[in-house]
Amino acid sequence: MEEREPPLPEVTLPSGADWPALGLGTWQMGEDASREARELGALRLAFEIGYRVIDTAEMYGDGGAEALLGEALRGATHEGLSREDLFIVSKVYPHNAGVDGMLAACERSLRRLQLDRIDLYLLHWRGEVPLAETVQGFETLQRRGWIRHWGVSNFDLDDLRELDAVPGGAACSANQVYYSLSERGVEFELLPWQRLRQMPLMAYSPLDQGALADHPSLRAVAERHAATPTQVALAWMLRHPGVMAIPKAAQALHLRHNWAAARLQLDDDDVATLDRLFPPPVRKRPLAMR
Repeated sequence: MEEREPPLPEVTLPSGADWPALGLGTWQMGEDASREARELGALRLAFEIGYRVIDTAEMYGDGGAEALLGEALRGATHEGLSREDLFIVSKVYPHNAGVDGMLAACERSLRRLQLDRIDLYLLHWRGEVPLAETVQGFETLQRRGWIRHWGVSNFDLDDLRELDAVPGGAACSANQVYYSLSERGVEFELLPWQRLRQMPLMAYSPLDQGALADHPSLRAVAERHAATPTQVALAWMLRHPGVMAIPKAAQALHLRHNWAAARLQLDDDDVATLDRLFPPPVRKRPLAMR
């Protein structure tokens, strides 16, 4: 009997919707016209491979990443991929996080993305606009049908608790933070709190911006599985319930390797080895940011 591949891990939003725990980031895309064709090809290949969660932001390439993704989405949907099969995430600058500013920023993002709705719209990081006003902005966008869910990025536990106390703040659907094997501080209290709220933690830079791609400490575990250090780092991340990893990749080989990592099964010995190499936190640490 042919052995079945393990299913792709998923995360569940507070709404009850399930989405793949492995997505694709677009940071540094859309910044250089000379790379446009290659980056567009990478996004189109990602859809072919099976990526369905794509993360971007108005900040990336000053809107260039959103525009690039919009072209890729237009091509993908014309080729038969359903819009309902895709989960598009974008982020608003903190200085645009008031009601009027958010309306204008979201409209620009929708235009660049060539969409009529963003599935998850995040506050990129906390700024000077009061959280209550930001929540009002998100709620206004939801009433207009421009966004489906909203959330935050780079929020530590104190920030989330403050948000939770704001009228409507408990509707926050996700928090996107820096999380990787070498940056495990979120495991001490932030990740457990989010799990209790069934609020996914979206891990950006899960490969330390490539630093884990050939990390010597990961090679022994990788060799046992005929895998790469990158795949081990991602597979370790995807073992964590309630965590979605969104590594950025713009090369075909990286896209395929990252996707294959979602089916790599690490055993208890592997995890123990990784815990020795990259110890979990024993006290609260400042939230890592890049």
